[in-house]
Amino acid sequence: MMSPNGSVPPIYVPPGYVSQIIEENGVRRVLVLPQPEFHHGGHSPLHHPPPPPPPPHGHLPAFLAHPPMMPPPPHLYSGMAGSGELSSPYISQYHPAFSEPVSADSHGPHGRQQFVHRDERTSKTYERLQKKLQQRQGGGGGPNKDSPPSSPQKSRATPPTADAHNGLGGKEQELAAAADGSSSSTASTAPLELDEKARALQERLDNVNKPVVSALHPSFPNPSDPHFMYEVTVSYSGKDGKYKSASSGSESSATLEDLRPATDYHVRVQAACEGLKGAASEPASFTTLSCEPDAPGPPKKVNGTKNSLSLQWKAPCDNGSKIQNYVLQWDEGKGTGVFEQCYYGPQKQYRVTKLSPASRYSFRLAAKNDMGVSEYSEVVDLFTSCSVPATPASPELLKAGVTWLSLQWQRPAGSPKEDDIGYVLEMEEDGSVRGGSIKNGCAFHYLCLNFLSFCSFRRVAAYNTEGKSNPSPVSELTTTPDSPACPARPALRGKAQPTSFRLAWDPPKDNGGSEISSFVVELSEGSSWQQVYSGSTTEHVCDALKPGCSYQVRVYCNSEGGQSPMSETLQVQTPAVPPGPCLPPRVVGKPKARELQLRWAPPQLDGGGAVCSYSVEVCLSQSEESREVYQGSELDCTVSSLLPGRTYSFRVRATNKAGYGPFSDCTETNTGPGAPDCCCAPHTVCKSPTCAVVSWEAPPCNGAPVTEFRLEWGVAEGTMQMCYTGSALSHEVKGLYPATNYFCRVQAVNVAGVGPFSEAVLCQTPCSVPAAVSSVHEDEDDEDSPGLYYSPSTCLGLRWEAPCDHGSEITAYLIDLGERQPIITGPVTKYIIQNLQPDTSYRVRIQALNSLGAGPFSHTFKLKTKPLPPHPPRLECTAFSHQTLRLKWGDGPGKASSTDSLQYHLQMEDRSGRFISLYKGPCHTHKVQRLTESTSYTFRIQAFNEAGEGPFSNVYTFTTPRSPPAPLKAPKVERGGDQSCEISWEALAPMKGDPVSYTLQYMTGNLEFKQLYKGSASSYTMTGLQASSEYRFRVCAHRQCQDAAELAGPYSPTVSLHPQRPEAPAGPAVGSRPADAQRPKRSLTDEQWAFLILMLFGVIAILIAFVIQYFVIK
Repeated sequence: MMSPNGSVPPIYVPPGYVSQIIEENGVRRVLVLPQPEFHHGGHSPLHHPPPPPPPPHGHLPAFLAHPPMMPPPPHLYSGMAGSGELSSPYISQYHPAFSEPVSADSHGPHGRQQFVHRDERTSKTYERLQKKLQQRQGGGGGPNKDSPPSSPQKSRATPPTADAHNGLGGKEQELAAAADGSSSSTASTAPLELDEKARALQERLDNVNKPVVSALHPSFPNPSDPHFMYEVTVSYSGKDGKYKSASSGSESSATLEDLRPATDYHVRVQAACEGLKGAASEPASFTTLSCEPDAPGPPKKVNGTKNSLSLQWKAPCDNGSKIQNYVLQWDEGKGTGVFEQCYYGPQKQYRVTKLSPASRYSFRLAAKNDMGVSEYSEVVDLFTSCSVPATPASPELLKAGVTWLSLQWQRPAGSPKEDDIGYVLEMEEDGSVRGGSIKNGCAFHYLCLNFLSFCSFRRVAAYNTEGKSNPSPVSELTTTPDSPACPARPALRGKAQPTSFRLAWDPPKDNGGSEISSFVVELSEGSSWQQVYSGSTTEHVCDALKPGCSYQVRVYCNSEGGQSPMSETLQVQTPAVPPGPCLPPRVVGKPKARELQLRWAPPQLDGGGAVCSYSVEVCLSQSEESREVYQGSELDCTVSSLLPGRTYSFRVRATNKAGYGPFSDCTETNTGPGAPDCCCAPHTVCKSPTCAVVSWEAPPCNGAPVTEFRLEWGVAEGTMQMCYTGSALSHEVKGLYPATNYFCRVQAVNVAGVGPFSEAVLCQTPCSVPAAVSSVHEDEDDEDSPGLYYSPSTCLGLRWEAPCDHGSEITAYLIDLGERQPIITGPVTKYIIQNLQPDTSYRVRIQALNSLGAGPFSHTFKLKTKPLPPHPPRLECTAFSHQTLRLKWGDGPGKASSTDSLQYHLQMEDRSGRFISLYKGPCHTHKVQRLTESTSYTFRIQAFNEAGEGPFSNVYTFTTPRSPPAPLKAPKVERGGDQSCEISWEALAPMKGDPVSYTLQYMTGNLEFKQLYKGSASSYTMTGLQASSEYRFRVCAHRQCQDAAELAGPYSPTVSLHPQRPEAPAGPAVGSRPADAQRPKRSLTDEQWAFLILMLFGVIAILIAFVIQYFVIK
């Protein structure tokens, strides 16, 4: 909620919420926020036992002070907080402050009004004071109109509205009175800056100390100044709740009165001086002590008999201390005002017994807690019940009406006044007796209302808590006669006629206590009613009515009591009759060839029912037969499907719900000329396979002569096109295809339009010789003719598309090769011509034949045979090993381009005797791998080019040699002494039955290797070693072939035997050396050197690519 003028209007805040005022951009906003929970924490009140004597100042309740609370932020204003009742369980010693609702218009304990926030009038007063201060100092400038409004911090010092009790006097009152006449325009201007004295005074007013709460009254520990005014405000709803003004004056202490026991309070102080008002101090909290309960309410009677009374009461406010017992006193029915205790205990109900009947007893109640006994409640008088009442006298009639009776009777004799007596009044209605209880037992007359007319009251009986008396003697008391009830709704007797109907009705069930004298029937056709009958009978015939009209009928009756209400209305509809004749229809507009526009008027007599439709019939003038052409509710229609140039007769009749009326007189009219009728199917005659003659007859012209005919011709009914227009009755169609189905149709045209087409007629041309072959091309695929040998050099394969046979199946084809004899084939579309010359051109044309003759030749096509295929080359083996054979053929490079016209096909014979393909391409060499040693293999080769595949060569056989032994690993050398050592190597298994021997060689220094041992053993011991020489050893394997020379394998890597070190004093046995010296040095093999060189080249290539990428490309 926003307030544009800066004032804070009073708002209602719901329970549990608090309002805060915020100023933003010169606009004050009131925010309603949830109230934070207030926890009492360790501030529990002290429990004091109730003192025996009351204090000398008993009107000042005791209290306990709470610790100081945090003040609200300086930029927030506490709004008016709502409060609600707290329905929580019992809380001992004190009540929370928000349990007591606070009224917005209540006054403080001293009769002063509550302290309210600054409003618009206060702001004006503040501006007036600032202006006077500047005038004292010599400043004559007023506030700037363009300055922003005052901030919330400065506005906090604005004093409240002055009244008679705020303690302001002297010059302050004069300044406040001078501010009342200020204009509203100054409210929006900002106050000028205060002088040094005013700022010092404002700072002093803002620094008011927190009030100190003593046992008697709160004091203000501030420096005393006779010019300061203090205002004490108290909050009943928490620290941030609404504060009400409790005291105002120049004294530094105040007494708070009319406080509630066991209640939390917050108190704060504001100081004002010379028109300036300081900020409120921090609130101080305290809690009043508990005391005796409030006075309870008087006990209430719950139940009672002649000898007992059951009492019940409610608990009063306990004032912080739980109620322990209740004290119930009574006067024992003596009426002397002296009370004795009859009950003492915690219950809230009690039953007093052994009482006297019809006696009065006085009671009062008090409550007791730990603080003392409350005051007694008000005295209440209660009565015990009496005995059953005596029989009362008969009721007397005071006055009677139609639906009411005023009765009177006397109280039963001998009943005391204290006895609570009720009465039961019985009456007779519809032959039965029923009773009603009268709750008011103190009255002796009763007004009975809302009863049926002509009812009879008979007797009365009295009752109390002890029982019911005997009824009084019967007396006849009746109501006056009433007007009769309305008769029953009238009903039809029989069926309603177009001009009359018969009514019957039943008399009313309630005649009101007197006989019916007459019945009256009223009839209404619209809004007014007319009397059509009055008599004593219950039937009547209403006549002289209109057919097809709706009538309303009602009945009422008369008696001594008056006129009855009207009965329910009966709706009667007289049946309608067929309508009268219509006027003859007339033609609207110019007549068309096949349709006419007719219009007519409705009949003058509708027969009592609305005309729902019309029926129009048409007939030719020469014929008496008619047909219906329209039926509907419109007054015009379009008659179609007529014949052009004809004379027609039309008539119309109307219909309603009663049926059709008579026809009107006939109207004759002629239709306009129209397009010709549909022609008959045309007649066709074929003069030749490519020519046909079409003829037709002229159709009826429909009033206008035919000017031309249109002939359409086509191979299908949906694709016919116009081929002739003219006045002739025949036409010759040329350029047709033999043995083809054609369709034709014709239509006639005159000045009125175009007539419809005739039926489509089928025309089939006769058969003819075949058409010419359209295309001939060479066919090199001989898979469809497996029985014929096809050679591209001496043969030509022809393929063509079958031409149209023109209705007669093709029986043969004639192939013309020029100078050679023509070739006649069967009904096929491909043929191979053999025995031709290689690399020769031929001119070919083809002609189709059927039973009717030979068709035309096709166009001449030029075809050429291919040259002879090449002869096979000679096959040679240029290199071999135990697993591979390198073969070579022909003269040329080892590798050739794939585009070479001459290519080769190499095949090898497998174990089953079949030749499998090894290579097919233009190269002249091929390496056969994965062969077996010492095995013969058979090969053959074939050459082919675009002319075809040549013959295979003769068979060539090549044998793979035996494989040498595998290379051995480096031998192992171990010293056996100073001049001997043992050399050992791995042993190889026999190779396909051939034994294996070994050759051991050694080398001293840089000399050549010498043979040391040759044999089948796998170790050898060498003696005579020189201690200072280094020896190197290597070994190879030999395959001892049975039918050939032995095959030597490659030597193993060398191993060295180093001389012994002479400086070892106590070394191991002769020939032993350290592990490093004994380990033989191995040289890299050729494969290892190749792999190392390849890795080196790979690393160099990667580095070059990296340099090109980052230094050249980028």
